[in-house]
Amino acid sequence: MGIGVSSWSLARAVSAAGQLGVVSGTCIDTLFVRRLQDGDPGGHLRRAMEAFPLPQVARDALESYFIEGGKATDASYKLLSMWRQKVDQAREQITMLASFAEVYLAKEGHSGQVGINLLTKVQMPNLPTLYGAMLAGVDYVLMGAGIPREIPGVLDGLAQHQPVAMRLDVEGPAGEEPDLLTFTPADHWEGAIPEDLHRPAFLPIIASNSLARMLLKKATGRIDGWIVEGPTAGGHNAPPRGKLETNERGEPLYGERDAVDLCDLGSMGLPFWLAGGTGSPEGMRAALDAGAAGVQVGTLFAFAEESGLEPELRTRVLEQAARDGGVEIFTDLRASPTGFPFKVVQIDGTNARKDQYEARQRICDLGYLRTAYRMENGRVGYRCPAEPVKTYVAKGGNAEDVVGRKCLCNALMADVGHAQMQKWGEEERPLLTSGDDLAQIGTFLKGRTRYSAQDVLEHLMEGAEMAASSTEAAAAG
Repeated sequence: MGIGVSSWSLARAVSAAGQLGVVSGTCIDTLFVRRLQDGDPGGHLRRAMEAFPLPQVARDALESYFIEGGKATDASYKLLSMWRQKVDQAREQITMLASFAEVYLAKEGHSGQVGINLLTKVQMPNLPTLYGAMLAGVDYVLMGAGIPREIPGVLDGLAQHQPVAMRLDVEGPAGEEPDLLTFTPADHWEGAIPEDLHRPAFLPIIASNSLARMLLKKATGRIDGWIVEGPTAGGHNAPPRGKLETNERGEPLYGERDAVDLCDLGSMGLPFWLAGGTGSPEGMRAALDAGAAGVQVGTLFAFAEESGLEPELRTRVLEQAARDGGVEIFTDLRASPTGFPFKVVQIDGTNARKDQYEARQRICDLGYLRTAYRMENGRVGYRCPAEPVKTYVAKGGNAEDVVGRKCLCNALMADVGHAQMQKWGEEERPLLTSGDDLAQIGTFLKGRTRYSAQDVLEHLMEGAEMAASSTEAAAAG
């Protein structure tokens, strides 16, 4: 659901209906400036920008990125500078503004709650992204793809506009000083700092009981519950525990060691929600019967009308699903630069036009999945297995690491209709991801090729009703 699929419009529809709508905060700054360069259809971003408490930041963003009527289709998007350990205030501020606008629009016009999802792996933008979301009153923060141990304390500090810091993961030998990412809210206020902000609830995304217990013991602040994500969920999956084994298609095999013990998790005293393979009434009922507070659903919402998915791509997938009963998913061990398994939709029997995608010229111009590493001079550098091979190897990277790697940053931007026109004259291609539920989506579609978020909610709540009826029957004896 990252990079604009779980958009403000989808989150608002879900929240207005009484459930928790969650916006994606991943790469939200780049998505924001591309929407402005496309003319901000409907004026939604500009409406949110008027409410941003740092008006000069909003004015500067409009002057730098807004194009009335949108850029020419064959023109390239103006890029933000890539994230580094230390960036200037303007780079932090455009990120704060972007996440503020996304949350503001998701919360507009109703009293429901809204969350934001971030990737622990994409470390460098997270502090200003969180602060911007909190300025808009975000209610929940969800984070996975790593160990978000320091985030609870960061939320405590940001709520009081205090300086915050977290460790930057750097490959190679340790430096003379700790490698930290820092953010100081007071740097962005010329006058009096506002009153304390609402501290959002924090829900780490976990795939094991050991991670949950470690977070409870070592997190820097309060944890409010768990999202338990299984290997059938879309996007990045946690790798299997123990020795890696694969099936005949080269996909990772998961076993009993990869299953979360829900009874043990429940004994920790916090609510939990199940994710991955739960997008059905039966999945909802099973989750509630297992003691869960509910489910987190991505796949069905990703293809709803309100999602940010590019309409032609969404229609293509749903037409195939309506015809064939579902669409195949492949868990690719090599696609993601992170090294995590990554789900890829097999559109019309192909791995998202694999041959065409692998023929693209390599470039790393967004850089969200770059890894920090220690250079010979002791300074921190940045590299990505999806960048040009010679560049990656020159930075000390292993040539074997580049095989099969794809530029997810550019591909996922293309998924939501904001593909970059590159300097060699070709537009970036999409690489669609989804959970395994897409293979059986035909059961939900019943021949349809369009549906709304409300349709999804009504479908899922059938499971809640079944669980309630079962509980009442058991209580009656």
